[in-house]
Amino acid sequence: MDDTTGDVLNSVGPRLRALRLRRNTTLAELSAATGISVSTLSRLEAGQRKPTLELLLPLAREHGVPLDELVGAPATGDPRIHIRPVTRGGMTILPLSRGADGLQAFKHVIPASIPPGEPNPQMHEGYEWIYVMRGQLRLVLGDHDLILPAGEAAEFDTRTPHWFGRAGTGAVEFLSLFGRQGERMHVRARPSSAP
Repeated sequence: MDDTTGDVLNSVGPRLRALRLRRNTTLAELSAATGISVSTLSRLEAGQRKPTLELLLPLAREHGVPLDELVGAPATGDPRIHIRPVTRGGMTILPLSRGADGLQAFKHVIPASIPPGEPNPQMHEGYEWIYVMRGQLRLVLGDHDLILPAGEAAEFDTRTPHWFGRAGTGAVEFLSLFGRQGERMHVRARPSSAP
């Protein structure tokens, strides 16, 4: 094995650990989601176990990142995002940005066939912006219970308990931008005038 390959393999463990910690996931939770034992996950993160394709594929899928990101493959110059949808609680989430660093963009689709359900607010570190593209989105945010129709937007600190659901009878589609705590999106209200 040459030095370059060794360096790539040695960097996988810290990347796996950083992804897991960024998602506030325990080794036990990741083990349950991937079917990989806690001891194997721990040894992978510590660099004591050689990463194999059989181990990296389920981890990439669970973290919602391309396999290239786990191994630190060089960028190819292709600007396209190869979307790999994730389904949670009937909602389909489509990652629209690469990587787990910085602001992340997602499209969420809640089909009409999914019952509205009872709110189960969750909270985590970060800040989120949402924009409803189609349908009516129910947003439970702390003490607020809001209905956002198409064309409306909201932003909030995700440390506030929050929950998304379908409010109307049809499907709901919305975009979200998510950033870890402290990151803010910069929006210019109007173009600056030329000097």
